[in-house]
Amino acid sequence: MQLFALGVNHRTAPLDIREQAAFDPKHVPEALRDAMTHGGAGEAAILSTCNRSEIYCRINDISPESVIRWLCDYRRLNPSTVRPYLYVHPGREAVTHAFRVASGLDSMVLGEPQILGQMKDAFTTAREAGTTGKMLNKLFQQTFAVAKQVRTDTAIGLSPVSVAFAAVALAKQIFNDLADQTVLLIGAGDMIELTAKHFREQNVTRFVIANRTFNRAQALAELYDGLAIPFSDLPDHLSRADIIVSCTASTLPILGKGAVERALRVRKHRPIFMIDMAVPRDIEVEVGDLGDVYLYTVDDLKDVVQENLESRRKAAREAEKIIDLEVMGFMRWVQSLDAVPAIRALRESAEAVRDAEIARAIRMLENGDAPSEVITKLGRSLTNKFTHGPTAALRAASHDRTDLLEVIRRLFPVGDED
Repeated sequence: MQLFALGVNHRTAPLDIREQAAFDPKHVPEALRDAMTHGGAGEAAILSTCNRSEIYCRINDISPESVIRWLCDYRRLNPSTVRPYLYVHPGREAVTHAFRVASGLDSMVLGEPQILGQMKDAFTTAREAGTTGKMLNKLFQQTFAVAKQVRTDTAIGLSPVSVAFAAVALAKQIFNDLADQTVLLIGAGDMIELTAKHFREQNVTRFVIANRTFNRAQALAELYDGLAIPFSDLPDHLSRADIIVSCTASTLPILGKGAVERALRVRKHRPIFMIDMAVPRDIEVEVGDLGDVYLYTVDDLKDVVQENLESRRKAAREAEKIIDLEVMGFMRWVQSLDAVPAIRALRESAEAVRDAEIARAIRMLENGDAPSEVITKLGRSLTNKFTHGPTAALRAASHDRTDLLEVIRRLFPVGDED
């Protein structure tokens, strides 16, 4: 019985390979059952995200080849094309990998928390599909506990490591409550959309979105119950904005010093927090010289991100120590499973000897033998039969019996006498 984790991720495979290996969430239960029927898996769970597709499985064979063949067949992958990108982690390595993935140590963004929720969903899907058992149930439960401990005992997720999140974190340092602020977003690309998402998570409700293509501004505004405006209306809305974030592909500045000065007069010099994520810049450099304006560029944000990333790397090193200890504990549990059949066989053998000797003693009593003599013979016979195997092994051993003697001492309460 062996535990394996195998798959591809953003570190080992390009996007086109990951796309081919990905599983549609709707079809995962069917795939799991097929992996057990045709892939030789005794237990199976599939984790499939934009950055990774992984199979966690228990198989009775010592090799995961049957599961690898199943993966290639099921996803219609060319084995020779996929194998260079495929990783296979057996036993202890599989446990370490699961703990690291759930803790965000194997993510594209170090310490990101979303992967833990995705792993929980993967486990729930597998459990409901009936493809998990003692091994994977224990693995995933322990994985979630370790991830929680890492989040609690380290600073792995505290520092923002994306430019958009860093922008929101800086805004929080300037305004006591972001929920009271009006946010003007200039542009409607991925960076602006991610920034809007982070502001909404901080309870911001007033969004104004300006974009050269008005339809795109409208589409983003609808997501956040905001107001979409054309570029031509920007001057009329500057004075209403407490926070301005700009990220466009313009080759010339969109906001100049004069327009911002006029907005400040209308605001009676209430401060404006401005973030220019664009390269080339959307906001004239001179705007930063104005009083009551806090202007940050993308380079400023990258400095924050780099500093925070180093903080996460330090936390990751602490997390690795936690994971190492927890892996040791899990592997001790796995090793105890290997002992179960031997323990069962030992008990069955001992019980058979016991039953045979008791039956023999009963026959002696029925024949009229003295009870004290029967009991003495019963005790002597049980002692001889229970000690025969260990005694024979010791006598047959080589002169260097250190290991065997240590086992005997641990199994039986014996001393050091010759």
